[in-house]
Amino acid sequence: MRFIASALAASLALAAVAANAQGVRSERAMTLALASQIATEAVNACAAGGYAVAATVVDRAGTVRAVMRADNAGPHTLAASQDKAFTSASAKNTTLAMMEGAQKNPAAANLGNIAGFLLLGGGVPIKVGNDTVGAVGVGGAPGGHLDEQCAMAAIEKVKGQLQ
Repeated sequence: MRFIASALAASLALAAVAANAQGVRSERAMTLALASQIATEAVNACAAGGYAVAATVVDRAGTVRAVMRADNAGPHTLAASQDKAFTSASAKNTTLAMMEGAQKNPAAANLGNIAGFLLLGGGVPIKVGNDTVGAVGVGGAPGGHLDEQCAMAAIEKVKGQLQ
C-alpha cells in the first residue's frame, strides 16, 4: 500500500511540474540594434530605386522598435509604414498577400476596419524559423509592391542575424 501511495504522490508531483512548465514559454525577440538596421536597410533599398520612404520595424506584438524616414519622404509615409508593420506582425503575413486576399474575398475586406490595419503592400513579417518575431513596414514608394521589395531586401541583408 505504501508503494502505491508513493507512486501516486510521485505521479501527481510530476503532473504539477509539467503543468507549471506549460504556463511559461520563451520567445525570441529582436534587439534594438537589429530593428534599427532593418529599418535603415529598407530605406536604403528604396533610395537605391529613387524612392523616399519611411520604414517602421515592430516586435511580435506590433509595438514600434525602430523608425527611419528618408529625406523628402512625405509626411503620410510614417503612419503608413507603421500600420503596414503592425498589420503584418498581427497577421504573420505580408500585407500585399492580405490585400490580394481581401480583393478576392469580400468578407476579408472587413480586415481593413480593424484599427491600425492597412491592407496595402509593404508590410513583411520578420521570421526566425517559423516564429514571427516582428515585421517591417515600408511606405512611400509609388506602389505597395515596391515598398514590399524594399522590405524584403532589408530582411535579406540581415538574414544571417535571424537565427
